[in-house]
Amino acid sequence: MSSEQTPAVDAPGAASAPGDGPSQDSPFRDGRTARDEAPQFVLPLVVRIERAAPPARTDALETAARAVLVVLSDERSLGEGEWARAMRDWQDARIRKVVRRARGAEWRRAEALPGITVTGSAENAAEVRVFPPVPLDGWPKDLARLQVSGTDLDDPEPPAPADPAAPVLWLSPDLDMSAGKAMAQAGHGAQLAWWELSDEERAAWRAAGFPLAVRTAEPGRWAELVASGLPVVRDAGFTEIAPGSCTVVADHPALRRGAAA
Repeated sequence: MSSEQTPAVDAPGAASAPGDGPSQDSPFRDGRTARDEAPQFVLPLVVRIERAAPPARTDALETAARAVLVVLSDERSLGEGEWARAMRDWQDARIRKVVRRARGAEWRRAEALPGITVTGSAENAAEVRVFPPVPLDGWPKDLARLQVSGTDLDDPEPPAPADPAAPVLWLSPDLDMSAGKAMAQAGHGAQLAWWELSDEERAAWRAAGFPLAVRTAEPGRWAELVASGLPVVRDAGFTEIAPGSCTVVADHPALRRGAAA
């Protein structure tokens, strides 16, 4: 399962981190910026994949996106919380995410480390544990030994149409991404939406349990979504796909109003 192990997306224009300029120093640029000179951190995510009952692909993607939102909004990540320094250091550099897989004893060891487990909603619900950021070369040994590649996930049935009143992370119909790559990209898209929301909009989303859907856009609508003014994840091409590829459009109802203005 491949993942976002390198600075791999560019979100131009409005999709910058809080306090940043519009896009010149965005953590989601595919060219080298001042952020590359800062110490580099990564947000680890571990998905539980048991041989006998793997999760559905879409549920895993949605659960990974929620996990990113949960850790961003957790009290330990804010102010003087115990994870706040690591979260700030991570967001001051490149916004890297790595998805690894675990089963059995591997999962139990991962659960023993500080982090948050988020559970999906489908049958055989996905379980994704997100951890505070760690230095690129400073992974805890019980996470570092987990596999990044080698597992494919499928949807037993096509996912239901997304609720048009809810946030949707639209995947490109033109790209063939592994489950790990797509989970990392969905996490990026959720983070871009989070950054663009007001404090009140964030609080409402959190209070509702971060409802969202991850769906593949219809080919005829993809270009419209990319050009809509909504946050766009653009891959730098370090793994799996070509540089500059648009992977995800973050379509939150509150952002649609701004994009249409």
